[in-house]
Amino acid sequence: MARYIGSVCRLCRRENMKLFLKGERCYTEKCAVEKRPERAPGEHGQLRPRFSEFGIRLREKQKVKRMYGLNEKQFRRYVEKASKSKDETGKMLISLLERRLDNVGYRLGFSSSRKEARHFVRFGHILVNGKRVNIPSFQIKEGDVVEVAQKSKKVDRINQSVESLERRGFPDWLELDKENYKGLVKKLPEREDVTIPIEEQLIVEFYSRV
Repeated sequence: MARYIGSVCRLCRRENMKLFLKGERCYTEKCAVEKRPERAPGEHGQLRPRFSEFGIRLREKQKVKRMYGLNEKQFRRYVEKASKSKDETGKMLISLLERRLDNVGYRLGFSSSRKEARHFVRFGHILVNGKRVNIPSFQIKEGDVVEVAQKSKKVDRINQSVESLERRGFPDWLELDKENYKGLVKKLPEREDVTIPIEEQLIVEFYSRV
């Protein structure tokens, strides 16, 4: 799938929920979902259709894929990897997505969105166990230390994001040393640690039939 370059607020309105793609804007009254909760994007947006069984599963897959900022090929690869695990496919899928370095950087508050976190990772602002890692999909492990590089602690966007972290909430599987811009992965994320409304079984069912 080609990279999406349109308005990300349209994606939230399409899924009829906040995907938190716009950073701090998502927490204000300017959020498109807050302003027009009853309308999907497009000319006939007020006429939200009733979805078929296939459509329900497709929308759930699209929602999670967009939430984590992945294209179809990347997302399918995660589903295939999760299906080979001994654990439940749906639970493992969520765990793999949460363990991406860009997501961990976002969860620790080093960025205001996952998209911004990907940029920070690619430009070498994030260290894992003291070493630069510029691969957003890098899978963190239990005990890993994720931190902001010394010179990058002066970046305004990182400072602003860390200061506003309390508004977003903080997962129990991570530990943050806010003063030193350093986070510890206390344990691997489990399904119960992700409070976002996701029905992962629908995603598994979608890929099982295509």
